[in-house]
Amino acid sequence: MITKDTIDTIFSVTRIEEVIGDFVTLKRSGSNYKALSPFSQEKTPSFYISPAKQIFKDFSSGKGGNAVTFLMEHEQMSYPDALRYLASKYGIEIKEEQLTPEKQEEADKRESLFIVNTFAQKFFSETLFSTDEGKAVGLSYFKERGINKESIETFYLGYSPEDSKAFFTAARSKGHKPEYLLATGLIKERNGDYYDAYRGRVVFPIHNLSGRVIGFGARTLKSDKNVPKYINSPENDIYHKSHVLYGIYQAKSEIVKQDTCLLVEGYTDVISMHQAGIKNVVASSGTALTIEQIRLIKRYTQNVSILYDGDVAGIKASFRGIDLILEEGLNVKVVLFPDGDDPDSFARKNDKEQIAAFIQKESKDFIRFKTSVLLEETQGDPIKKAALVHQIVNSIALIPDQIARSIYTQECSNLLDIPERALIAELNKQLRSRADEKRKQKLREEGKTFVEQERVEVKTESYASYYEEEQKLINSFELEFQEKDLIRLMLNYGKELIPITIVNEEGNEEDVSIPVVNFIVEELLLDEIEFDNEQCRLIFSELARVVANDEELTTHYFTGNQNEKVRQLATELLTERYTLANWEERNIFVSPELHKLPQAVKGSIYGFKERYVSRMISKFQEEIKRAYEVGEDFIPLLTQQRKLEKIRTALSLKQGKTILK
Repeated sequence: MITKDTIDTIFSVTRIEEVIGDFVTLKRSGSNYKALSPFSQEKTPSFYISPAKQIFKDFSSGKGGNAVTFLMEHEQMSYPDALRYLASKYGIEIKEEQLTPEKQEEADKRESLFIVNTFAQKFFSETLFSTDEGKAVGLSYFKERGINKESIETFYLGYSPEDSKAFFTAARSKGHKPEYLLATGLIKERNGDYYDAYRGRVVFPIHNLSGRVIGFGARTLKSDKNVPKYINSPENDIYHKSHVLYGIYQAKSEIVKQDTCLLVEGYTDVISMHQAGIKNVVASSGTALTIEQIRLIKRYTQNVSILYDGDVAGIKASFRGIDLILEEGLNVKVVLFPDGDDPDSFARKNDKEQIAAFIQKESKDFIRFKTSVLLEETQGDPIKKAALVHQIVNSIALIPDQIARSIYTQECSNLLDIPERALIAELNKQLRSRADEKRKQKLREEGKTFVEQERVEVKTESYASYYEEEQKLINSFELEFQEKDLIRLMLNYGKELIPITIVNEEGNEEDVSIPVVNFIVEELLLDEIEFDNEQCRLIFSELARVVANDEELTTHYFTGNQNEKVRQLATELLTERYTLANWEERNIFVSPELHKLPQAVKGSIYGFKERYVSRMISKFQEEIKRAYEVGEDFIPLLTQQRKLEKIRTALSLKQGKTILK
């Protein structure tokens, strides 16, 4: 593990404009640099670099961060690899922390598995190209499938000889231990005798995100039905099938650039599409889609298009996996190929432009697609149609975004010819059921009992309820905006001193100056206020730690954070896309924020507290209303509400607001 001192040294000497300038043509713009986005196609520059803050921001794709982040995004490096790249560029010696014996043993075992797999991949590739059997059997098969030499090399395809000990003998001659060969599934053991697992098969290496071989898929070329068509590496310390997508290493850059991921089923589907020029393609390798695979896609895009071969039974079987994609908040589309075609065969018969045009034309939103597929099976049967409604609503209920759920509900109402309020009622029922299940799970974990509460149904067509929900949404947006503004002030001006008045130990008022970050952190901690926005909460937590330990505030922790959302928010709040022109020459003088920093900071903190207290008052009002309706004592709640109203008034006065009685 690279030491913290080494990391700090790397950041201290790195010049972001020099690093990015190695990959992107930069043009100076005042004190900053700008360029065409390297992450998307555009004609007007929206990619900005701030040398002063050592950050970049791409307004086209939304990406941002520091030099390490750029290398991770653009070159698809891991965090340690990006640090090593910068250390090499600037001549910095890498110092690493000593691992415990247990950790070292674990690391050694993992590395041994990687080394064995790398040897195996090279052995299979050399066998394919350099032996008579490899050329006659393996290479002939790939040529027959239309896979050219470039694709074979891009995906490191190979062939395992029919000789049952060919690979094992070669591996042992190079000193590889049987225990690691067994763990990776490259060999098997029977009665103390070892033999090759993939003999007589073409081999498809499986790579992780950094390009290291973590496993293999191997296809038999025999027609014997008793022989499994494909066999795969077993689960081990470096290979977890549910966490892997075939082709992700070759596709990740293009997925980012196209901002969409095409999901297919098999190895040859990926290779043929890639060979045709459609390179943002990955495969689940015949397994049911898992949450880990979906989150792997989510690292690169929010958009997924699933390519099907038209088999209705297979499509229906995949609905559960697609529901998982919806639940993760991704946008899902479905593409059906013509009868008799799958992604592999279609790609071999068409060029890049034809495939891209077909996908664009035939892409259907999943909810509408699922509705149409299931609707065909109802055939006017009301019972089947009722079951269909439940299935469709179940998928809609998984979508996290409330607005998207509302739109889908309206459209399904039209497609199914069912009143929208009936769908809304079923949707609310399922949402409540999910919420209750989460509460039950949480209580079970805490050893508590779930008590079903009586519910008061609210008519969806009530304008009052719509107004209340709208107000809650507006208040939520305003509070989030104020949270981000406080984080912005701390990141940009955290070290700047502002004057405040304190009461000293003698009870007298005293004027002192403290850093902005200390003032805001102490104000929020004193009142035990937490941020709603997850990214703001994470950033604030680290800032509070810096203040508590009296450490120096550095922004690279946030702009290079491995949490993408934290990184993007920090970069966004640190970036100024527009700078003022020389207005002084026109006798127009604009006071920069730094000149009025005390007012800006205090106005932001007191405004945030006022909004926070207003929300608490609203919650008390709801509780008072509920208590009144069920005949409970609401006077204590009313007393608390009045106390909060006095606090809100005081906060308003601190901001110089006029309070109307």
